[in-house]
Amino acid sequence: MRRREFIAALGGAAAWPLAARAQQLMVPTIGFLHSGARADLPEKLLAAFHRGLADKGYVERRNVVIEYRWAEGRYDRLPVLATELVHRQVAVIAVPGSTVAAVAAKTATQTIPIVFFIGADPIELGLVKSLNRPGGNVTGVSTVGVEVAVKRLELMHELVPAATLVGVLVNPANPVYTEAYVRALEVGARVLGVRLLAVNASSQSEIDAAFATLVRERAGALVITGDTFFTTHQRQIVALALRYRVPTIEQTREFTDVGGLMSYATDYQEAYRLVGDTTGRILRGEKAADLPVQQATRIELIINLKTAKALGIEAPSSFLVRADEVIE
Repeated sequence: MRRREFIAALGGAAAWPLAARAQQLMVPTIGFLHSGARADLPEKLLAAFHRGLADKGYVERRNVVIEYRWAEGRYDRLPVLATELVHRQVAVIAVPGSTVAAVAAKTATQTIPIVFFIGADPIELGLVKSLNRPGGNVTGVSTVGVEVAVKRLELMHELVPAATLVGVLVNPANPVYTEAYVRALEVGARVLGVRLLAVNASSQSEIDAAFATLVRERAGALVITGDTFFTTHQRQIVALALRYRVPTIEQTREFTDVGGLMSYATDYQEAYRLVGDTTGRILRGEKAADLPVQQATRIELIINLKTAKALGIEAPSSFLVRADEVIE
């Protein structure tokens, strides 16, 4: 081989690692920010997010990288985790299932696209300018979580009419969502003629203390606000509700799956799928500012009849026939 050809061959060989590295850099990275813990997120919800991505042609470890950040119930960590994703220069940040996480992401960046799934009004939170034309770097999926808070109270009152004092389990670490939820419940409580007792919890020990307060004050039922912290500690709440015989309603169907009495809930799998789908659309070049906020409006009433019997509650047939599912 001639000297000039030999040098050219060396140069080409040296370029291969650089070319491979450049190809790797072209693979987009998604930031996934969640206020809960990985172990506590139902696998079917994460699978639904991946299914939405796949519908738009993106499969993890094939043509997209996902950087996961889990706050594990410590909401004070969310700003730091969001900033980490910004410094990682991710292409888009997906924030499913948490109002406080969505706000943290929005605070961390005004340029990287953000796709949320929340149960509050994104306009009131300042996340978007309007539902049809978000106008900034944020869009996503909004459920009717706060709007149906009154319906949950009504259902509980119908099932347990003797409960004149109803507890509301709230997380003080998520004040924006909590305040909106409680305001809605207060309106419904006045109409129904019941009193509300707000009990705070942002740790496992405080959940125990909250139930002790409910028992001491003789609350006849409990409405759980749709906070991710409570979703990730459903088994503890179910166990305490059974121990103290407190009828309880929550906003995820997983609550009744693990023994909770009743849920009136949005289809979370569909919402997570929509977050994945919208994330994929942004990766394909669409802008968050132009993507309308989607509404997850399908709501299911699910009753765990086994739990009702354990609590001494006789659910009338007229109530059961309205349920989308009865767990026996």
